[in-house]
Formats: sequence, C-alpha cells, structure tokens
Amino acid sequence: MAKILQNRRVNIACVQETRWVGSKDVDGYKLWLSGVVKGKNGVGILADRELRESVVEVRWVNDILMAIKVVVGGSTLNVISAYAPQKGLDEEGIPPTEKLFIGGDFNGHIGSSAGGYGEVHGGFGFGDRNGGGTSLLDFATAFELVIGISMFPKREEHLVTFPSMVAKTQIDMSSS
Repeated sequence: MAKILQNRRVNIACVQETRWVGSKDVDGYKLWLSGVVKGKNGVGILADRELRESVVEVRWVNDILMAIKVVVGGSTLNVISAYAPQKGLDEEGIPPTEKLFIGGDFNGHIGSSAGGYGEVHGGFGFGDRNGGGTSLLDFATAFELVIGISMFPKREEHLVTFPSMVAKTQIDMSSS
C-alpha cells in the first residue's frame, strides 16, 4: 500500500480494519495503529517522510477511532481515522482555528449525483446512493464538511475500486 501512496503522492492516509497493533515504519511512511487486539478491527494513519516529523500528537481512542495532530506551515491539522460513524462527536475537541480532516470506512456510497446535497457533494460520484451514503452526507452537512472525492471528475477506472462479474463498486469515501 505504501508504494501506491507514494506513486499517487499521498501525504497522509487513513486505514481501517488493519488487524495490527503499535506503530511502525513502512517504506518511508510512519504508520500509527490503534488496534488493541492483534487480528481484530483497528484503524491507523500513515504520514509520509515530509509530514511525519510534523506530527505533534497521536491520540488512540480505541480500536475504531484515533487521531493525529500535524502542524504544517502555521496551520494545525487534525486527522481522524474511524472504522464506524461516531455518534456524539465532541465539539470542544478541536478549536475553530484548527482544520479537521476525517478519513474512515463509513460503509456508505454517496452516489453519482448531489441530489439535494450540493453543499457537500460536488456531483462527481459513482453508482447509486445507499443508506450509509445518505448518513455520510448528513454528517458532512451537519459538521460543514465536504466529500472531497466528489468535487472533481474522474474516469471510471479511477472511480471503480472493486469490479466483479456481477457489479462494480467504489471504495467508501471520506469527508474533509
């Protein structure tokens, strides 16, 4: 996975269902993991060589939720990796002067059109919206986030992450 991230010039990535524990270096990326029991659940965040030294805090909440705080060019970024939609998000956790990025496995497909969610959905999705996608769009609306992947057009081979004989699907997308 680190090679793919390097090829696509991804600086930070959130991963879910890691089934690992601890932290480690992976092909130039620092990987922090929140799994408690090896082989079960777990989330993680990878930061590349440029950003790994800018990480000033790592918070392991539990198996399914963790965050890192990164200071870059005078801005503080909070990156959260989650393995389920979290209810009761603590509003006092992140000051308004800092930015929030959320990456997670939300098991939702936002669909190909904005359909009433124009403030958070850019109109460039894939397939049909499901219940999880509606929940994700509602979450993004409530917290004034956007579904970043939906803001620009992509060719189908870049949208489809799991083709099979029966159907094509897109990987669950995150808000930022």
